[in-house]
Amino acid sequence: MPFNIIRNDIVKMKVDAIVNAANPELKQGGGVCGRIFDAAGAEEMRAACDAIGFCPTGSAVITPAFQLPAKFVIHTVGPVWQGGGQGEEDLLRSAYRSSLELAAQHGLQSIAFPLISSGSFRYPYEQALAVALDEINRFLFESDMQVTLVMFDQTATALGFKLRHDLKSYIDDHYVEEHRIRNRRDVYGPQTTLYEKQVKPAREEPDHSQEYDLDYLPLVHPSMAMQEELVFPKEKTFSEALLSLIDAKGMTDVETYKRSNIDRRLFSKIRSNPGYAPSKSTVLALTIGLKLTVKDAQDLLARAGFAFSPCDTRDLIVRYFLEHGEHDIATVNAALYDFDQGLLGV
Repeated sequence: MPFNIIRNDIVKMKVDAIVNAANPELKQGGGVCGRIFDAAGAEEMRAACDAIGFCPTGSAVITPAFQLPAKFVIHTVGPVWQGGGQGEEDLLRSAYRSSLELAAQHGLQSIAFPLISSGSFRYPYEQALAVALDEINRFLFESDMQVTLVMFDQTATALGFKLRHDLKSYIDDHYVEEHRIRNRRDVYGPQTTLYEKQVKPAREEPDHSQEYDLDYLPLVHPSMAMQEELVFPKEKTFSEALLSLIDAKGMTDVETYKRSNIDRRLFSKIRSNPGYAPSKSTVLALTIGLKLTVKDAQDLLARAGFAFSPCDTRDLIVRYFLEHGEHDIATVNAALYDFDQGLLGV
């Protein structure tokens, strides 16, 4: 998977390079920097950094990783937060970009970042994360590399308060409301799922229609996911429907798999095999990457044998972003990380 967010200690990452949130003098500090020096072998790392001597803010240098499981350490200097008016954002962006470019110059295939400047340099957490996600996304859209953002603090979240609160409310409302309705007397019979009222109206006897919240639209059952008003005919396989969607959106294959956080080799399998059976994670990732509506997302899921479930937090989070027309895969994965759900693109 090109981009991932995990909770771990960065010194344990078995990647080509880990990134050290360094100071300009490349001296051993506290926090992430101190742990990296200690785990690598402080004496050896100090000698390597002293040989380089200095790294300007926003730049990056590379040393061996010595005793770490990684092969290299890329040392980058993020900005100290001074209120936001001293070019801090540009410098933080440059720190990520310089690190990624340096890794590419050395032919590295995988890299793990901490959240640069968010610790002792006091960069506001939400803003630091937004910069990290944006710069990593920009790089991955042009280059192939496995990038991991490593959260060390067990209390760390990947979302701002408002978005997390909105998502929590959305999940609670939809999950609870769906089950509140299902737990009532089933007006369609014991084996039938409640569909949207305009799709399957209630029987005349008994009439419980007044009990339902008319502003609430339950998730669509798999058997109702493909309706005649959808653009793509139902006889198309998942792979055929996907390629039709890509053409209809005017997107390229590269744009599609990069915006979906899907590995190029996996996408090639989907394209070359009309009968390919994808994982649900892959299909959900494509609904975000292709900027689909909920209706077309339901259609694409159904062609692969899946459906949005009101009992699945990950499904509800993806549906939230689709409903709100927000299709940034890194932000969606940050939300999934926050709610302890599997990330998209696996």
